[in-house]
Amino acid sequence: MSLTEAKRRAGVGTARPRHLIASLLALVTAMTATACTTTAEGRPRIVVTTNILGDVTREIVGGEADVTVLMKPNADPHTFGLSAVQAAELEQAELVVYNGLGLEENVLRHVDAARESGVATFAVGEAAGPLTFHTADGGPEGEEGQPDPHFWTDPDRMHKVTGLIADQVIEHVKSVDPGMIRANADRYAKQLSDLTSWMEKSFGQVPADHRSLVTNHHVFGYLADRFGFEVIGAVIPSGTTLASPSSSDLRSLTQAMEKAGVRTVFADSSQPKRLAEVLRTEMGGGVRVVELHSESLTAKGAGADTYLRMMRANTTAMVTGLTGT
Repeated sequence: MSLTEAKRRAGVGTARPRHLIASLLALVTAMTATACTTTAEGRPRIVVTTNILGDVTREIVGGEADVTVLMKPNADPHTFGLSAVQAAELEQAELVVYNGLGLEENVLRHVDAARESGVATFAVGEAAGPLTFHTADGGPEGEEGQPDPHFWTDPDRMHKVTGLIADQVIEHVKSVDPGMIRANADRYAKQLSDLTSWMEKSFGQVPADHRSLVTNHHVFGYLADRFGFEVIGAVIPSGTTLASPSSSDLRSLTQAMEKAGVRTVFADSSQPKRLAEVLRTEMGGGVRVVELHSESLTAKGAGADTYLRMMRANTTAMVTGLTGT
C-alpha cells in the first residue's frame, strides 16, 4: 500500500484542514462585514441621564437621532443606578447629556468614564446659571454656597438650556440636520415661554401672605426665586434625598411653620411620604401633604409624563395647596 493511500485511510491529509480554515476565514469576514455595515448604517445615539432632560432632548432632536434615557419614570435622580448594559451605552454615545451639580450621585462616575473614553458630554445644570443654597433663606444646613441642581423648576432656565442643548447636538452629532434641530428647539422654546406666562398668571392667585413653601427636601429654590415665593424649610434638610432629618431638625421646621402660618407640605410623589406624615403628627394634625412631581416624570398617561405637563400639574397643585381651593 502506498504512503498516500495509507494517509487517506488514516484520515491524515491537507484537504480537510484547508477546507476548515477557509470556512473559518469566510465566517470571520462575514461577521466583520456585518459589524461594519451595522455601524455604518446605525443611527446616531444621544444618551441622557434624567428623564426630565430626556424629554426636553427628544423634543429638540426629533427624528434626527436616537435618544436613550437612563432614568426610569418615577425614579429618584439622587439614588438611581445603572446596569452594566446602560453603563456601556454611555461610552457608545456620540453625546451624553446630564444634569450635573451632583444630582445623579450614582451615575456621575459613569459619565466621567465616558468622557475619558472620548465621548462628548454636556452638564446642563452648570450652563443654566445655577443658584446656590443659602441657610439664611431656609436652605439646607451644611450646604451653604453649594450649587442647587434643581434648575428645571424655573422654566426660564429650561428655555435657556434648550438652545444650548441644540448647540451641543449640532456640534457633536455629525449626521443631524442643523436646520431641523434649530427649528425643533425654537418650537419648543415657544412652548416654554407660554408655560412661563401661564405659571405667572396661575401663581398670581396666591396671596402674598400665603407664598411660603415647605417641601420634602430642598428642590424648589429656582421656582421660588423666579415666581416670588419663600422657602422656609424642608422635611429633609438637604438638597438630596440621601440625607435624613434629626428630631431637632423636625422641631425647628415645625416652629418655622407655626411662625409663618404654613399648613401645607409638598412632597415628591416618587419618594416616601412618611416624613411628611410625621411632620403632620408633630404639628397635631391640620397639615396637608400635597404630592408633586418635582424630580421625575411619570409613566406615560399618568399626568406628568412630559416636562410641560409636569410643570402644569405642579403649578395647579401648588396653587390649590396654598390657597385651599
